[in-house]
Amino acid sequence: MGYYDQDYEQAQGKQKGNRGGWFLSALVGAILGALLVVIAIPTLVNLDVLPYDIAINEEQAEQLETNNGTPINEGTNKNIAVNVSSQITDAVDKVSDAVVGVVNIQQAGFWSNNEAGAQEAGTGSGVIYKKDNGKAYVVTNHHVIEGANAVEVSLADGTRVPATILGSDIWTDLAVLEIDGEHVTTVAEFGDSDQINLGEPVIAIGNPLGLEFSGSVTQGIVSGLNRSVPMDINGDGTYDWNSEVLQTDAAINPGNSGGALVNIDGQVIGINSMKIAEQAVEGIGFSIPSNYALPVIQDLEQYQEVRRPYMGVGDLVSLNEISDYHKKQTLHLPEDVTEGVVIQRVEPNSPASQAGLAELDVIVAMDGVQITDTIELRKYLYNEKAIGDTMDVTIFRDGEEQTVTLKLIEEIF
Repeated sequence: MGYYDQDYEQAQGKQKGNRGGWFLSALVGAILGALLVVIAIPTLVNLDVLPYDIAINEEQAEQLETNNGTPINEGTNKNIAVNVSSQITDAVDKVSDAVVGVVNIQQAGFWSNNEAGAQEAGTGSGVIYKKDNGKAYVVTNHHVIEGANAVEVSLADGTRVPATILGSDIWTDLAVLEIDGEHVTTVAEFGDSDQINLGEPVIAIGNPLGLEFSGSVTQGIVSGLNRSVPMDINGDGTYDWNSEVLQTDAAINPGNSGGALVNIDGQVIGINSMKIAEQAVEGIGFSIPSNYALPVIQDLEQYQEVRRPYMGVGDLVSLNEISDYHKKQTLHLPEDVTEGVVIQRVEPNSPASQAGLAELDVIVAMDGVQITDTIELRKYLYNEKAIGDTMDVTIFRDGEEQTVTLKLIEEIF
């Protein structure tokens, strides 16, 4: 029994000693752990990271809340605002406020419920290119304002102001509007469209599908240069003009017409005009080059029309549309004459009349340049000649070739 008691006491003494050592070790560990936490917390806070398993006191929590502005108990997720700036955003910032909406207002029909007698017939886009003497000037497409009884312009801030149509040109599909310049703060800068490279990044800005999506921005590249798109101007099913355009894959939708095609420097290098809208086609849009548009814009602003040289011939028909029977029996053409333009009307007292041109004459050349069809005739006359120029016209009449000279005057409407 005594042995048992002695061993028991010894055993109890050993256990007390072990407990004392364990307690001391735990105490030292706790102190060191606390010091490590205090040392580690500032670094973690600077990184905006605070693990959940770190215990902190009220004073530390208040300090963290003061430094970060977010209560600790609201979790660790943070909203981070990143200011991303690039050449694209800089270009958009530079020109976007100069891109406006253009609203075509037409007289309502008899059965309309519109008491005012007018309604919005369509919406397109436009570009403010000039501000002078309290007025601002907007370029848009002819087809955007065609048939309008009134036009309104919706500015970038949503302000709508009445606009006056200064002039419009069906051949180039351009029009110029005048508005009060009071609310206009930004004017677009035109760039040199002749310096554009294939594959160069471009931005289209406009109002696709109406004013609800005003100021929409799409990005793409220049997909093609010097494209010629045949146009049926008078709707008779025959092409009578070629539009000289840039091709881009930047998204252009209905309502973008008249908006800006912008280069990386924020300069307008084209006026968006049309796209190929077929089910199997994607990303083929067209824009009128700035260098082609500027002379037209200047004429429309100054003269309310495009001043073009005038011959005085009308109802032109391309020879390739004439049957072989009429080529031989009516026009008496040699068999090797297969291209040219047939005159069906000569205006009295016009340059053509004074030079001796007559109905059923077949024009085959101008100044020695071969004329294949009506598109080539207008292209040469409008793009290569000026008012007051003289021009040699080579024709076939009753099977005989001859050349006459005429002096071009301003086109008469």
